[in-house]
Amino acid sequence: MPKESYNVIGVMSGTSLDGIDLAHVVFEVSDGNWTFDIEESQTISYSDAWLQKLKIAVNFHKDELEKLNSDYTILLGETIRGFIEKHGIGNLDAVCSHGHTILHQPHNGFTLQIGNLPKIAKIAGQKVICDFRVEDVALGGQGAPLVPIGDRILFSDYDYCLNLGGFSNVSFENHGLRLAFDISPVNTVLNFYANRLGFEYDDKGKLAESGKIDHELLSSLNNLAYYRQSFPKSLGFEFVKNTVLPLIESFDVSDIDKLRTFTEHIAVQIASALPKKSGKLLATGGGAYNRFLISRMQEQLPQIKIEIPEKKILEFKEALIFALLGVLKMRNETNVLASVTGAKRDHSSGKSYEN
Repeated sequence: MPKESYNVIGVMSGTSLDGIDLAHVVFEVSDGNWTFDIEESQTISYSDAWLQKLKIAVNFHKDELEKLNSDYTILLGETIRGFIEKHGIGNLDAVCSHGHTILHQPHNGFTLQIGNLPKIAKIAGQKVICDFRVEDVALGGQGAPLVPIGDRILFSDYDYCLNLGGFSNVSFENHGLRLAFDISPVNTVLNFYANRLGFEYDDKGKLAESGKIDHELLSSLNNLAYYRQSFPKSLGFEFVKNTVLPLIESFDVSDIDKLRTFTEHIAVQIASALPKKSGKLLATGGGAYNRFLISRMQEQLPQIKIEIPEKKILEFKEALIFALLGVLKMRNETNVLASVTGAKRDHSSGKSYEN
């Protein structure tokens, strides 16, 4: 008989490269109803050297990727062990880790999340459940997004769950099916231009707010073929590197105006993606701190109530849900929805490594 209480750590590193998010979570389940408590949580920033490596890894050859994967697994394992020691966490059922996405090409039957090698369990000193995307791609799915099962189980009070990270993605119920997909790049592009202007990121969207929209660029962005594709669909950094940035750079527009225009583009695409333009929307991820972006979304969606949760959920929702994915795997229950990814069937995904 499955347990009713789980003591786990969820670990996530997103494409916006903010760092490694760790959340110590206690789940309780009774008669199919789940509750959670995020206890300790922390984001460990990357060193400059690691930041540079992860930014350019999309260009690495096979041997370089293998070394990166090995080195990153060591970094991740040591980070997890340090988090456990710092907070005096004991009696863990598992550590549930996403790793870091380097390549995501589901149309080629391939996705790579580094940091998921078996040695992570020995380094962390814990049972580790990880590598949640590969099986879905092998079953013909997009391997993404994976968070919607957690949205359904933990955040069913909301009509929409929107994550604003390196990319935006949304999940919602539609006639009894959970649907979800990536909408557009967000911080992968905004941070690029903020960096060029000498800032780590665009704090609260103040830089973008001071710029002007270039309507020709906005129109070109909104006409990209991805936005006309039906879901399931997902995005990787390749889309930013090969499509979005070259398009933006082809326009003779100041970086401030590029930021303003792309912020508008994000808001337009989010509004376009929601089938019903009313209800409650939960916004999480680093982009939820971008007040100007949120104001542009609200302008596009006047009948939607946009809610930004307390800090632990806002910053650690993805780590929380990967913790849940690991628990569902331990229970041999579905943790990936075919209605979301397009796989042949729902399944219980992930690899389990013993300490």
